[in-house]
Amino acid sequence: MKIFNYRLVIFMLSIIFGIVFALPSFVQTDSGKKINLGLDLQGGLHMLLGVNTQEAVVSKIKTIASSVKYFTDDEDIVIDELKFTKEVVRFVLLDADEKIKLDEMLGKIKGLEINFNTELEYELNLSQEEIEITKDLAVSQAVETIRNRLDQFGLSEPTVVRQGAVDIVVELPGIKTQAEEKAARELISKPSKLELMSVDEDRMDQVFNMTAAQASAYGNVILEHSIDPTQKFLVREIPILTGSQVIDASVAFDQGNQAIINFTLNASGSRIFGDYTSKSVGKRLAVVLDGKVYSAPVIRERIGGGSGQISGGFTLSEAGSVAIALRSGALPASVNLLEKRSVGPSLGADSIRASMMALIFGFLLVFVFMIVYYGYAGIIANLALVTNIFIIVAVMAMFGATLTLPGMAGIVLTIGMAVDANVIITERIRELLKQGLSIPKAIEDGYSNAMRAILDANITTLLVAIILYAYGTGPIKGFAVTISIGILASMLTAILGTHGVYEALGQKMQKDKNLRKWFGIK
Repeated sequence: MKIFNYRLVIFMLSIIFGIVFALPSFVQTDSGKKINLGLDLQGGLHMLLGVNTQEAVVSKIKTIASSVKYFTDDEDIVIDELKFTKEVVRFVLLDADEKIKLDEMLGKIKGLEINFNTELEYELNLSQEEIEITKDLAVSQAVETIRNRLDQFGLSEPTVVRQGAVDIVVELPGIKTQAEEKAARELISKPSKLELMSVDEDRMDQVFNMTAAQASAYGNVILEHSIDPTQKFLVREIPILTGSQVIDASVAFDQGNQAIINFTLNASGSRIFGDYTSKSVGKRLAVVLDGKVYSAPVIRERIGGGSGQISGGFTLSEAGSVAIALRSGALPASVNLLEKRSVGPSLGADSIRASMMALIFGFLLVFVFMIVYYGYAGIIANLALVTNIFIIVAVMAMFGATLTLPGMAGIVLTIGMAVDANVIITERIRELLKQGLSIPKAIEDGYSNAMRAILDANITTLLVAIILYAYGTGPIKGFAVTISIGILASMLTAILGTHGVYEALGQKMQKDKNLRKWFGIK
């Protein structure tokens, strides 16, 4: 046996790797990557949100109505009585010669069902399959939108996961004050639904004497001003543009040093915006955000470039939140707060103390037992055990993983699992030594005989951890991650690392021949 061997070199590199990358997490240095603490360890906010998926279906039908209006205006196809309800778009085609062109356009819309009351009287709705797809997609989009908003807001390691058919779990570690909680909740729940809507100039003077039903009969809707609710606007229910065509939004200041929001449209939105403004000079265009009119400027000339602005008495923080929401996209459907639970920092600190006590005492008991029972072999196993813990922390820190209370339980459990491999190996070596084999031969055969049992146990446990990660939620995923890293690290340290150490010390053990000292054999 050689003092320096490839197993020992890999083991030494593992020790260096573990110490270097785990140290920032242990001593909490300002530099270097560190493990993020989860909600249950540092305190924060837990929320369960419900998505109103039917709103996404209505929004999609409204988008279809908007597409029909733009297409017919752009192609000079004359239609009448274009009306939109929560489930159906209805209109009448006045020129039968344009029917082929219109049907070709409608045929490209996925999941659209076209019915005819008469040959030229159209009724459009979504198929039941498309409705279910839209609802499912609304929840998935809400998860991504909320996650993007929180990332841009700067919150540390937020957890946003889907739960069931229409619910979303949001966990925000580090939320400690009421002000932070309020800002986060508003950012999450704000629909930020931007619409550019045409003002009905012909009936605008009747808005204060008109009911919502009467407005709907004309294909209009009555909206209030964002600052002055007594000021009302009569706008076309089908919008010209929506926030889905916004690709950027930023905070700026007007000449009066008031915060405003500049937004930029994509190529499709820019074309629609330019065409509309060129045909609507002298008319007003309402800028509507979440059902409130923020401004309704008169169109003086064609507006090209696909940009616009929203003004309306924003504070700087409000403008920033709206800009973030517009950049990350509007929620496809509103969300309701179903459950809220706050975890205080002191409770998190108590959890850390309790977990650390369990980790320390568990480690010390195993450490002492291994030395007393196995002698120097126990010290070698303990070295592998310490290295194993360092590697777990180092890997989690490198990938920016979040450590939760179940994750700490996984580390405690890993201590027992890691030393178990060394117990199996050492017992096999002891059995062979009692049969009279030389120490080098007993070590080689001991590792060979123990390998199958160790691999079987670790692989089956790893498979279960993978299943837990695939189908579990936040805390369960944290447990699965730490267990998985611990298993892989223990196979590296217990099988490869300790074998390298035994190879390096083989000649010394053979000369010494003190089996009680080296392996605890009486």
